Amino acid sequence: MVSQARKSELLFSGSDWNFAKLSRVYDEIEALGTEELGLDIYPVQMEVISSEQMLDAYSSVGMPLMYRHWSFGKRFLYDEFLYRKGARGLAYELVINSNPCIVYLMEENTMALQALVTAHAALGHNHFFKNNHLFRQWTDAGGILSYLDFAKGYIARCEERHGLAAVEAILDSAHALMEQGVFRYHRPPKLSSEQQREGLRERLEYEERSFNDLWRTLPPSQGKSKPEAGDEILAERKKSLKLPEENLLYFLEKNSLVLEPWQREIVRIVRVIAQYFYPQRQTQVMNEGCATFVHYTIMNTLFDRGRISEGAMLEILRNHSNVVFQPAYDDPRYSGINPYALGLDMMQDIQRISTAPTAEDRDWFSDIAGRGDWRDTLLDAWANHRDESFIRQYLSPALIRKWRLFALADGADEPHYEVASIHNERGYARIRSALAQSYDIGASRPDIQVVDVDLLGDRHLRLQHKVKDGIMLEGQSRDATLRHIRNLWGYEVSLAAIDAGTGATLSERWTKEL
Repeated sequence: MVSQARKSELLFSGSDWNFAKLSRVYDEIEALGTEELGLDIYPVQMEVISSEQMLDAYSSVGMPLMYRHWSFGKRFLYDEFLYRKGARGLAYELVINSNPCIVYLMEENTMALQALVTAHAALGHNHFFKNNHLFRQWTDAGGILSYLDFAKGYIARCEERHGLAAVEAILDSAHALMEQGVFRYHRPPKLSSEQQREGLRERLEYEERSFNDLWRTLPPSQGKSKPEAGDEILAERKKSLKLPEENLLYFLEKNSLVLEPWQREIVRIVRVIAQYFYPQRQTQVMNEGCATFVHYTIMNTLFDRGRISEGAMLEILRNHSNVVFQPAYDDPRYSGINPYALGLDMMQDIQRISTAPTAEDRDWFSDIAGRGDWRDTLLDAWANHRDESFIRQYLSPALIRKWRLFALADGADEPHYEVASIHNERGYARIRSALAQSYDIGASRPDIQVVDVDLLGDRHLRLQHKVKDGIMLEGQSRDATLRHIRNLWGYEVSLAAIDAGTGATLSERWTKEL
């Protein structure tokens, strides 16, 4: 039983919540996070939503403002079916990378769970969004909500003016290319400000007035590109178009001769949204690990100081354990490495190495072992790393043993797997490198680029896929995607598969063959 004196020190009692309790808990959590963990966060806007509203947020990629598309409704029905059948639960919260940072809390949560997810999302994710270099470089948290408001209104006006079917066709093709519609290696333009959007409206009005539909009536050139045209002409053509180009949506938006101004702007909207989500695919282990480490540390600190009761802490620990549960490889629930579990373990391991290192830790991490400044080390890691580099630098032999990791050699021409790396000094380095490589999206995502097009000739768009380790594109999805590119480009499209090592052409697919 909790004494009456201690009850007066508790932040809350019982499972019921109200807005006064939420505010009091948030103030306490924010003070702990900023003063003792050194977190730097955006202002927080907390919204309490129902399960149906959470399902709706799922369907629209988690954004509070989104244009209409049939795929969002399909996703909503699918998620709702699984939820009603008990086959899938809902997230306890949802957080938006915006300024202010928007945090959605489920109204069905108990007060203890609201406290947990407040620390997780409003402090942990919020700090990571604001400070990680990928989010700082590739996203504009202050502009995303106003841009989405513009995008939703613009597409709604296009639907009224040009019809739902016409708008849907452009969105279908643009959505099919979202994975190949991001800049990976150089900084993109910032999201439009109010002044930029006003200029955009003026530009669109001018383009619509000056648009010449004769481009659409011109037949494709009968002559084929001449192989003997010369390397000099080819090089000049590529230079003028800035080829090769990795961002297919950007190239189509800027160079397609058949897109009308409103269609071009819809392609740009989809491209900007794809770029906004690009950092999240590279930082799932770090982002979830940071949020989980923050909520676990803050909740334990509050309990140690008598601000949370034993009953509430037991509920918090039960929910925390569910989040970081890692099924074994032969468990039916296994779907890979749980990013929450790996991220939390690595960050707690950094804390251990900084305060109580072993001789092995001093050999592997001489720069941080025993120095006691684990907060500074974690703040630096959260700011300057992505999953691949974080694992490559901080995964320790102790953690490799705890997770029982080893590396397999899987040669296509070999009848059996071979255990290539085990728990020895050389094996630890290879295991760490192999695991880090698996989180490098540059290595796991297809490398497809625009390599050539003769705008004054047959306008044949040539794409190239650099094949790594003999892994080809799946035929059905490849052909469907080529058809979507053809819809946006308007002329012949071909995709050549090129061996990344030798440069040999492995195959070539043309849209006229589909």
